[in-house]
Amino acid sequence: MSVAPTPDPRQLSIQDFTYQLPPERIAPEPLAHRDQSRLLVYRQGHITDQRFHTLPAELPTDSLLVFNDTKVVRARLFAHKPTGGIVELFCLEPVAPHRAIELAMQQTGSCVWKCLVGNGKRWKAGPVQVEFEVNGETAVLTAERQEVAEGYSLIAFRWTPPTLPFAEVLRAAGHLPLPPYLNRADTDLDAVRYQTVYAAHEGAVAAPTAGLHFSDAVLAELDARGVGRATVTLHVGAGTFQPVKADHMADHPMHAEPISVERDLLQRLLTHAPRPVIAVGTTSLRTLESLYWLGAQLLREPQAAVAALHLTQWEPYHPSPAPTLEAALQALLAYLDQHQTDTLHATTQLLIAPGYTFRVVRGLITNFHQPESTLLLLVAALLGPDWRRVYDHALAHDYRFLSYGDSSLLLPNG
Repeated sequence: MSVAPTPDPRQLSIQDFTYQLPPERIAPEPLAHRDQSRLLVYRQGHITDQRFHTLPAELPTDSLLVFNDTKVVRARLFAHKPTGGIVELFCLEPVAPHRAIELAMQQTGSCVWKCLVGNGKRWKAGPVQVEFEVNGETAVLTAERQEVAEGYSLIAFRWTPPTLPFAEVLRAAGHLPLPPYLNRADTDLDAVRYQTVYAAHEGAVAAPTAGLHFSDAVLAELDARGVGRATVTLHVGAGTFQPVKADHMADHPMHAEPISVERDLLQRLLTHAPRPVIAVGTTSLRTLESLYWLGAQLLREPQAAVAALHLTQWEPYHPSPAPTLEAALQALLAYLDQHQTDTLHATTQLLIAPGYTFRVVRGLITNFHQPESTLLLLVAALLGPDWRRVYDHALAHDYRFLSYGDSSLLLPNG
């Protein structure tokens, strides 16, 4: 599945990965039924047009689908100043007392988060508040700005009643962070449709949109056909919408995102090889490929076993001996044994661009992505120059684009 490597992916110009996307091709709303979206199937260079509910019949029967089971949190808060003005707070990631998203969502009473601030210039000082209801009772969330940094602010939250977990505060007081290009407020329909049917772990501020097409009926058909299913967790950050502003990719800082993977999946990947692993979405793909490089890191630097596991964006492009997938997965299992845990926690900045050699994944289910984005770079790494054929076909055949748009199944090796 790998494409011919470029001399150095860091020298790629993002301007070589663009296309004209008419505004009317961006889907503003979800379809009435999840699995009625269109499905472009690319198999060894051949393109066909299907509907998403036919996906199980299009997959190799011995494949393993890996889903990202993150759940989108209501991360947008509209707080009122004492003078009546509104300040928008977009919660990006927790800072204190916990940095781990799972612990931060269970925090009670108070916490500090890194946030984007809208109308921030009009917020000189002092607290702002959001009133909301929980179980028929009035509750209050208070926010104060502690520090202003480049691109974000540190916001201290406290709330009453203080026994509420922060997750429940956001559920009651917050709004879904729809993609900025939709340019509209979230609705009751979004509360259902901007989540996957299998979402389980709260922490994302953007949906893993490839999974939005799956219905319970499609999942049942996968099981009936013997297609394997497994999950990983990558909490999608706001960086997924970050445009590439640098002339060359070497100057683009890839955002870091937390991942969680269970021991059972590592063992399953070992026994499933060499049968195909297909990622549902770019976040699942980046998580799976990150596993290989985290394992390679442990093999190369055993001292990393006592430190927090982190994968930098250019790690796969350093010239060094590449271990087998089996060796990399075994290193991760040994790490879990050493730490007496069944869950692997790490962060990844992995940037997949043309020139990347895929180690785990053999296919991808994904939506159609924005021009000049890191997500489009990933698709180009998977398909090589054929990514243009795929996007030209989608544009010529009235496919809907971006988060609420249609889907594609990309199988370079058939």
